Amino acid sequence: MDDTNGVDRRTFLRFAGTTAATAALAGCSSADSDDTDTDAPEDGTNTASPTTTETDSSDGADETFAVDVTQGAMATTLDPHDHRETSTRSVLLQAYERVLMRDAEGRVVSRLATGWERVDDDEVAFTIREGVTFHEGESLTAADAAYSVRRVVDDEVHITSPQSGQLGGITGAEAASETELRVQSGDYDPILVASLASYCPVVSESWTEARTPDEVATSANGTGPFRITAYDQDVSVTVERFDGYWGDAPAVTGATISAAGEASTRVNQLRAGETDVVTNVPPVDVATIQGNDDTRVSAVPSTRNLFVVLNHGRAPFDSRAFRQAMNYAVDLDAIIENVLSGFGDPTGQPTLDGSVGFADNVDPYPYDPAEAERLVAESGYAGTEFTIHTPVGRYLADFEVAQAVAGYINELPNVSCRVQQRDFGSLITEFTDGDLETSPTAFLIGSSNPSRDASQKFNSWLLPGAATSHVADETFADMYAEAQAELDSDARAELLADINRRAHEEASLLYLHRQYSIYGLAERVAWEPRQDELILLESFEQA
Repeated sequence: MDDTNGVDRRTFLRFAGTTAATAALAGCSSADSDDTDTDAPEDGTNTASPTTTETDSSDGADETFAVDVTQGAMATTLDPHDHRETSTRSVLLQAYERVLMRDAEGRVVSRLATGWERVDDDEVAFTIREGVTFHEGESLTAADAAYSVRRVVDDEVHITSPQSGQLGGITGAEAASETELRVQSGDYDPILVASLASYCPVVSESWTEARTPDEVATSANGTGPFRITAYDQDVSVTVERFDGYWGDAPAVTGATISAAGEASTRVNQLRAGETDVVTNVPPVDVATIQGNDDTRVSAVPSTRNLFVVLNHGRAPFDSRAFRQAMNYAVDLDAIIENVLSGFGDPTGQPTLDGSVGFADNVDPYPYDPAEAERLVAESGYAGTEFTIHTPVGRYLADFEVAQAVAGYINELPNVSCRVQQRDFGSLITEFTDGDLETSPTAFLIGSSNPSRDASQKFNSWLLPGAATSHVADETFADMYAEAQAELDSDARAELLADINRRAHEEASLLYLHRQYSIYGLAERVAWEPRQDELILLESFEQA
């Protein structure tokens, strides 16, 4: 694999020349610090909204300021509870809001709830903000928030949501009054508040119940600062500022969010002035964008890591030895250097550094092709051929990374591997139906963790029976239950670290790297990227 002609992180800093860029790329962000708090105070004392804390847009709010954003993938639906993609979440959070939210530093802040308190080990009460209206005119009540939670965790409520694992131990919700929401968990849930700050937008119960699932998937009715005015599935979403919004009016008056799977297309659109923001800029294009008077690059380490999901329900990945062999076969350092120009950090466990439960003493698998060959022979699957399915343009250099992984595996004399490009939406549908027999044998995916708690990764990728898990090891379920029942935060973090250690030893996944989010921006737009990859139009200003 040849070196790219791109720009590495150190060179990028010279081009960028800003303190913020230096801090972000040196790993000095909040998610990488030792004192990161993944949960909020039990008494809910932080009541500032992200709109007022991140944006001061009172000046010039009546001016026309339209922007265009180009992602690698478009929203697969307008139903905020029927997807598992950050690309969809980022679009829908323009129109929908959560009970709580996280600010740009990852701190839990109020949104549709103004405060909260734990009233019992298995219940938290939230005070729902008054004077909030949905875009179609209905007034928000605690019943809408309760319905939204149940829509995710209760299969009997309208849909079966693939997001149930994201809400961890939450089992139900009810409205104690028009302004009091009660959220229940089966037992003590240590991240109940953190989960509601990271997931579960609020929908109107009456509006949703009056529509079929298809109608909810193609129209929108939220409480957010923007309302969706047009949706061309797989192509674009158009939004306009909602004049009835309860919070401060954002500077942006309207926007079109579109998608281009090819990174070169996104970069060319930015350079031509056809869009204002593009995602996942290839490192090879950083210098070109930085050298243009009208564009710049901004990058930040994300809360997302990439890995190849190995389907334990199908051969050859029902063998631990074979899974270990695939991890030893891949030279992560070379991929990060040659494919990603240094914009990545190697990983050896499901959880990223900076999250509660990260196992400090677990290193990435070393590159050892001889050991990989030996383990393949030990597994009894010598001569195996398999395919890695991968999206294209959804993650930074995803196809190129998949090709590099397959290339290293193909260097083994007793295994063959090929790469198959997949439409992201169809791939998601295929592996979230819970049927391991029909799911791909192996597929590359990126998993974000806005809650910054290891339990969220386990809920998604390790617990047998979870919507996206392809692991059959019931030991993980027992270890997880023990960790979630632990009331002492330090002891719980160590129990979660034990799960990460086992996930490494079992080679439950083919571990790759932490993704860096590299954005191309038009100079006319003032915006700082977030580690959770959300592109919130409310935080945009005119430069």
